[in-house]
Amino acid sequence: MTSLSRKQKRFILLSLAVPVLLLIGFVLVPAFDLIRMSFTDWDGYSKGSNFIWFDNYMAMFKNSDLWLSLRNNGIYFVAHLLFIPVELMLAVLLTSKLRAAKFYKTMVFMPYIINGVAIAYAFSYFFSPVNGAFDAILNAVGLGDLSQNWLSNPSIVNFVLAFVSLWRFSGYHIVLFIAALQSVPRDIIEAADVDGANAWQVFRYIQVPSITLVVDFILFDNIRGALQVFDIPFVMTGGGPGYASSTFTLYTIKTAFTYNNFGLASTMAVAIMIMIVIIYVLQNKILHIGREKPARKKKA
Repeated sequence: MTSLSRKQKRFILLSLAVPVLLLIGFVLVPAFDLIRMSFTDWDGYSKGSNFIWFDNYMAMFKNSDLWLSLRNNGIYFVAHLLFIPVELMLAVLLTSKLRAAKFYKTMVFMPYIINGVAIAYAFSYFFSPVNGAFDAILNAVGLGDLSQNWLSNPSIVNFVLAFVSLWRFSGYHIVLFIAALQSVPRDIIEAADVDGANAWQVFRYIQVPSITLVVDFILFDNIRGALQVFDIPFVMTGGGPGYASSTFTLYTIKTAFTYNNFGLASTMAVAIMIMIVIIYVLQNKILHIGREKPARKKKA
């Protein structure tokens, strides 16, 4: 081994040392401590705690309010999942020769830049039953009969909150799609145009297969984001009325800091990590099977 190769190897090891140490110190160690804490009855301030085995896990599965909160997370997940094709179509539109495309890109991404708490407060006033802008708009267009308590009606409150979440995060997904579409080689698209392919064929057979990695990431981000929703329901409704708009993360934080049951809250945190991993693995397997079938047919 030459001196140059030894220096290169030493530089690579030193460059990796810092991120590996940070990963161990701020991810792995807290994760193992969280798992350990999930088997205790620690209240958050006592010096000691008792090892209670799987009692927290049994209590978690029997908690009906927690299952309600998890169902509310599902509404966010489905809403964002159904909106992904719309985000992709908007990204295709913004990458085409559209006038003022840069302005539209900025406006689409702007909600993601704004602080989430500020957005939640703004929409709280927007949907307020007292001088709320949304009810004023309905009255102006002759639909005043539809006005109601948007944030205190258990049957619709989660859909309202999911709409706010869509407004905030869709721009982020659109920008990711735009970046991926712009990375598709132009010569392939131009060759398809010469061969007589229309816009739909270019989109289906060239653009979409070329951005599958970004699609996978956005689907995973949807899973992670839906299961970790916190700021919007916390600020706009506080999880109410009752637990009608509570989410898994919001219920976990209340369990820890309101009810001083850090052991049970740790169990919920472990559960949400496991759920994210399981759903991500299943998603990858489903997508992998879906991509294998066309390849097998083409080979046959």
